[in-house]
Amino acid sequence: MALKMGESYKVAVIGGGTAGLVTARELQREGHHVTIFEKASKVGGIWLYDPRVETDPLGLDPNREIVHSSLYGSLRTNLPRQAMSFLDYPFLKKEGGDDQRTFPGHQEVLRFLEDFARDFGLMELIRFGHEVIRVELVDEVNHEWVVESKTRETDSTWESKEEVFEAVVICNGVNTEPKIAEFPGRDTWPGLQMHSHSYRIPQLFENKIVVLIGSGPTAFDLVREISPLAKQLHQAIRTPGFMSIKSENYDNLWQHSMIECAHKDGKVEFQDGSVVDADVILHCTGYKYHYPFLKSDVITVDGDHVGPLYKHVFPPSLAPWLSFVGLNYRAVLFRVMELQARWVAKVLSGKAELPSQEEMASSVEKLYREMEMTGRSKRHTHRLQNGEVEYVSWLAAQTDTRLPRRWEEISFNTVIKQVLYCGEDYRDAWDVDKWIQEIHSSN
Repeated sequence: MALKMGESYKVAVIGGGTAGLVTARELQREGHHVTIFEKASKVGGIWLYDPRVETDPLGLDPNREIVHSSLYGSLRTNLPRQAMSFLDYPFLKKEGGDDQRTFPGHQEVLRFLEDFARDFGLMELIRFGHEVIRVELVDEVNHEWVVESKTRETDSTWESKEEVFEAVVICNGVNTEPKIAEFPGRDTWPGLQMHSHSYRIPQLFENKIVVLIGSGPTAFDLVREISPLAKQLHQAIRTPGFMSIKSENYDNLWQHSMIECAHKDGKVEFQDGSVVDADVILHCTGYKYHYPFLKSDVITVDGDHVGPLYKHVFPPSLAPWLSFVGLNYRAVLFRVMELQARWVAKVLSGKAELPSQEEMASSVEKLYREMEMTGRSKRHTHRLQNGEVEYVSWLAAQTDTRLPRRWEEISFNTVIKQVLYCGEDYRDAWDVDKWIQEIHSSN
């Protein structure tokens, strides 16, 4: 499936976070006419801290006002800044800057993205305060997409507007719609339940008996932050996670198997048979893919999976006029998003060619069959962890991108090995500059 070389199109980019900004840059480089729709008043997406929390702390009420960001006040990156660089725009320690750490706080990442947007002239492409409420294909022959957005006129009134684009790239992030743990009694348990999406500061948990569900990076951070204040902290773990914290390092932390049930009298029972009389259940259980604005019978969004998508980006029957950038996880994501964005831009300009619709659909079905045969859950479709190097190499080949020497030795898996070696204080204990220097100087 090849387009005419040098064609330029009117392209809508949904979201002004990392994926949206790098996608807009790549599209602009290929000569396309780009409009970025961003709900917030600033760039940054998930990296734009918002002290507000949603009215429903579990995120189950469909009528709640959505707070996009899931950042907590103390959050630092769990990848070093060297792994959060773009190929030609490194995430450097800014001379005289407030945060010189290798694993910086979220404010430093936001500054990096703001600098990126400014330095590549992206700010003038952004419609701030525009929330996209509908994306729909209205003319299949001419690949015309209606993008309907709304802007606030007053505190209680909104104005909506429709515009037609030839292509749409969805880049609005994957860390906003909470995924909640399921267990009997959850809906009738009388204590406070909240998702980590609504966590900002630890003082809420002072002198409380807290049950924290999860074992990923966020759970790791919040265990460390809540433990000094909580009366007791009980961590429910479905499967041992790569960031699981060592309970022996904390006097008031107990680790359990998952919750068996929650009782109306406030007690929480675990599958290991233990019971606690808890005040709070904190769900550190991740997020769902969520695109309520996308009106399509072709795309299925079932929480943990978006499909069918060829190579995580293009729906075969709608390619290349609809695409997604940034769905993957467990990878060095800034690099992945940059190469996905470059691929989308070059396909639209005719410099990269897609297989036929049938070949793309066959590739997706092959992936699903392989996952089923190996016992890999469909909810891990977009998890790259063990396939990151192969996928990045493939994207680079599609876009004629020359990757840095020995780049594959700075992947998600190699970073995690170093994290596990350095222990809980890895952010400050690990000499990342020395590690990278050794990689580059080795034969």
